[in-house]
Amino acid sequence: QGLLRRSVSHSLLSFGSITGACQAIQKLTRVRVVDNSALGNMPYHRPPKCIHVYNKTGVGKVGDKILLAIKGEKKKALIVGHKMPGPTMTPRFDSNNVVLIEDNGNPIGTRIKTPIPYTLRRREGEFSKVLAIARNFV
Repeated sequence: QGLLRRSVSHSLLSFGSITGACQAIQKLTRVRVVDNSALGNMPYHRPPKCIHVYNKTGVGKVGDKILLAIKGEKKKALIVGHKMPGPTMTPRFDSNNVVLIEDNGNPIGTRIKTPIPYTLRRREGEFSKVLAIARNFV
């Protein structure tokens, strides 16, 4: 019985770090498309999945570009909200929200259905067209 108890506790301790659940968007993260593009709003049995993050760390925050696998296609997207708590005075969302964009950075949809964080306005030059179709800011 002592041997069994030690093996169980060892397996629980060797599980690894639990901070992975706190990270923002990384590979294989399921996301929610929040614009009104046809590709993002068609019913499908699997939500879109992140397959690459375009930055040095591999963990995407608000304002980073990612590559999605959506309905058997590869599309670029911009992160406009994530579940992980960010720095002070930045909102935390209930879902990992993205907006589909073209290769040149133009949004595919014509309207964004959820509020966008004000922190994206600081990087206005890159995302001016995405900010133009946004309705609300938080």
